[in-house]
Amino acid sequence: MAHPIMFDEADPILGRLRALALAFPDAAEKISHGHPAFFTTKIFAYYGGSVKVDGAYRQHEHSVLVLIDAAEREALLEEERCYVPAYLGAYGWIGVDLDHDVDWAEVNEILDASYRRTAGPRRVAVLDSRGS
Repeated sequence: MAHPIMFDEADPILGRLRALALAFPDAAEKISHGHPAFFTTKIFAYYGGSVKVDGAYRQHEHSVLVLIDAAEREALLEEERCYVPAYLGAYGWIGVDLDHDVDWAEVNEILDASYRRTAGPRRVAVLDSRGS
């Protein structure tokens, strides 16, 4: 049984995130568990997440989930806009809300960090050759 679609294709925040994520070498998009997922051979970002609170899931519809190194993850978790997402949080992923005062340069930096952890050395070398 397929998951229901859990996003609005016309969402301008998704549009902005999509433009950043798909600019990485060989990046593509697919729908995974009802959410947009950006990947090469492995997923490096999801749009939308949730947290489990008192047995119920609270949605973070306008957020990006990324896999970054542990030190950076701990620093980000000190910020109110960041959270440990349900399911993926146990594997090191972090959610960053994109609802208010978004610094898109910072979003690009965390996408870059997640991409570098998942894309493999050949793609990272291509990224580095672009001067990023």
